[in-house]
Formats: sequence, structure tokens, C-alpha cells
Amino acid sequence: MQFFGKMNFGFIEKRKKAFILSGLMILVSGYAIFHKGVNLGIDFTGGTLVQINFSQEIAVGGMRETLSRHELSGATIQKFPNTNVLIIRVKSLDVGPLEIVQKLTSIFQEEFPQNQFTIERNEVVGPVVGEYLKKRGIKAFLFAFLGIIIYVAWRFIGGIWGLAGVTALIHDVFITFGIFAILGKEITLPIVAALLTLAGYSINDTIVVYDRIRENIKLQYKKPLIEVINSSINETLSRTTMTSLTTLLVVLAIFVLGGPVIHDFSFAILIGIFIGTYSSIFIASPLVYEWKAKKSR
Repeated sequence: MQFFGKMNFGFIEKRKKAFILSGLMILVSGYAIFHKGVNLGIDFTGGTLVQINFSQEIAVGGMRETLSRHELSGATIQKFPNTNVLIIRVKSLDVGPLEIVQKLTSIFQEEFPQNQFTIERNEVVGPVVGEYLKKRGIKAFLFAFLGIIIYVAWRFIGGIWGLAGVTALIHDVFITFGIFAILGKEITLPIVAALLTLAGYSINDTIVVYDRIRENIKLQYKKPLIEVINSSINETLSRTTMTSLTTLLVVLAIFVLGGPVIHDFSFAILIGIFIGTYSSIFIASPLVYEWKAKKSR
């Protein structure tokens, strides 16, 4: 099914402008990450856990809004099913766990005077992702990238295909991470999961474009390489657009209707859809062209 019909956009001719745009986005993202810093969530920093039993039912959304008004917007709230028990995890601040409990007590007495409560548990929790897990996670990423390079190089008979695909993948994840740093959003385990999902989405879209380029190189071997790659991207443009659009609609619904708990996760996927689609067309394929054109010269 052709969404655009037969098109002939000159994507490769725009590669230098795309490289400049991506370079600027990477510089801004790098500045935000390494200079401004990243807002790590309780999963990475640890904090204080408080378990409260209320006498009346209380909504998690209402509690989250209440804590946000009192400068505790980074708190994680969990409710036990069929009970009025809430577990609130507050990221490590400049105050100790006792001061956190006192502040929460003051907030509840002020905001919910008719709803009696009992502090059932109060403890300091360590970061879920410790130094050991961080190192293992970095190694997992590196091995995953190496595996992608080897697989794509074997499938397309050339290391440049794998290197270009992984470059586009890193480009997508880094810029998305940078946007979170710029906006000051918390980096939690769900956000890490979103970045991994984005990585899989990006490399899948790239391989679809690569597969068409490989086929057309064999079928249209008499044509200049730039025409072959352009026509290949145009032939997969309808598929790329429809896949991105349908995924976008689903994620947008989750973003709007899913509530605060999944809001940042869906936001990361939304950014990734745009960045991943862009990089498959304007980064991964032009890098292959640049290498092959240089090699032929």
C-alpha cells in the first residue's frame, strides 16, 4: 500500500544539512547532560520510604498533586489494592528521613484534616540501580551494539552498514536523553526501558530501509549510487510513515490518557518516534552513501 504514491525526494542531497542539524542537537544535548546535569530518580539515588494507612480512601492522583504543591513532585506513590495504605518514596534530599516524615505529617494534617492516618513504616532505601548494576548495564549496551554491528555487517556484507545503523541508534538515544536533561525530567527505570524500546524501534526501521537499498543496488547496478539510495528511501517512505503514524497515535493516547505514572515513559517514546524516523532516512542511509562514494573515488 503506497501512502504517498510514487515520490522522488532527494534525501541524500540534503545530507549535509541533516548532519549539521544532528550535530547541533547532539551539542545541545551534551551540554545539558554534562553541564546542567541529569535529574536521577529514586531508582538511582535512593531515598526515604514511608508507609501510611489512612482511615478513608484517598486517590493516588490527588495525593500526587498535593505533594507537588509542597515541593515533593519527585515522590513515587504506590497504593495497596483494596486498602487505604500508600507507600511514598521520596528521593534523597538535604534532610534526613525523620524530617521527611515530619514534613509529610504536616502536609497530611493540613490537606486532609478529616482523614486520620497512621505512619506504619519509615525507612531509608538504597538505590535500586547500584554501581554494580550500572556497570553491568553499560556492558550490556556495549555488547548489544557490538551484536547489532556484527549481525548487520554479516547480513549486508559490509561493516559500514552495521556501524552506520548503530551510529543512528546512539544518535537517537543520546538526543532523547538530552531532551530529558534539558526539561529537567527524572530519569527512572521506566525511562531506561523507554530508551531501550526506542533503540529497538530505531534499528528496526533502519534495517527495513537498508534491505531495500541492498535489493536495488543489485537490480539497478547501472544507475548512480545516489539515485539508487534515494529511490530506495522513497519506496519505503510509505511504510515508514504509516508505521510511525500508527505507533504515534497509540503512544499519544497513552501520553494524554495514561496518567502521571506513565506520562514520562510515553513522552520518551513520542520523541523517539520522530528522532528514529528522521535518523533512518537522514543519518543511517547517508552515512552508507558517504562511505561507498568515498571508497569508489
